Amino acid sequence: ARGFMTATPRVVLTVAGSDPSGGAGLQGDLKTIHQHGGYGAAVPTLITVQNSFGVEQVEHLSAALVRSQLANLLGDLEPRAAKMGALGSRAVVHVLGSIMGKTDFPWVVDPVWLPSRGRPLARGDVIDAYKETVLPRAALVTPNAQEAALLAERPVRTVADAREAALVIHELGAAAVLVKGGHLEDEGRGTDVLLVGGELREIRPSEVVAGQFHGTGCALSAAIATRLAFGEPIPEAVIKAKDWLGAALREAFAVGEDIKPVNHLVRVRNKP
Repeated sequence: ARGFMTATPRVVLTVAGSDPSGGAGLQGDLKTIHQHGGYGAAVPTLITVQNSFGVEQVEHLSAALVRSQLANLLGDLEPRAAKMGALGSRAVVHVLGSIMGKTDFPWVVDPVWLPSRGRPLARGDVIDAYKETVLPRAALVTPNAQEAALLAERPVRTVADAREAALVIHELGAAAVLVKGGHLEDEGRGTDVLLVGGELREIRPSEVVAGQFHGTGCALSAAIATRLAFGEPIPEAVIKAKDWLGAALREAFAVGEDIKPVNHLVRVRNKP
């Protein structure tokens, strides 16, 4: 029929937690993937009780259930790329590591352990599990300053700190590293550090948008993964995804009474 898409869009998989307010997690990822021209498939790892004020309760899904979801899905669909958000438990991290080792598409790993406000999304010794099983299989890992500090076991407060942390995380096995600068101090705020192909580069924002936002890391990693699904190289995918996220922050609107989500519906100027 006229107007219907006949070609199958590129499938992008998100493995993450559920955010019923729609600002982050699976719900935010799916909107981001769609906006960038991909077909989003989603496997939940944990269920949260949250709204714009923060996370009140977290229920982790069993590793067996996460494994079954992934095995069933990957036996049918063929993702071109995937992103990984909150995994919750050491057992689920190990499941993802084993699944990643059997796939031939790139994984963007966003190591989400602490939400902007509310209860932690992870329990147990998940950081070591990431180092053991997930990082060595990641095409790109995208920690913020706090997460990079936990992975690299050193403070990350300045751009120089972020550069050092990126090198350490790369030595842990990640093929490429993006240390996000939203929480860096003073003039470094908003400057991301990207390590790819042995080269460190700083990606400065066109402007730093004031305010607190919900789901920025989820949206960025989902946008990068979708761009990788269309064949963009990592540096280009990161720069263009960051440009889109800047617009999504500038044009954010209030949903709920507290922290705004990013505007996932903002136009993508440079579609992959």
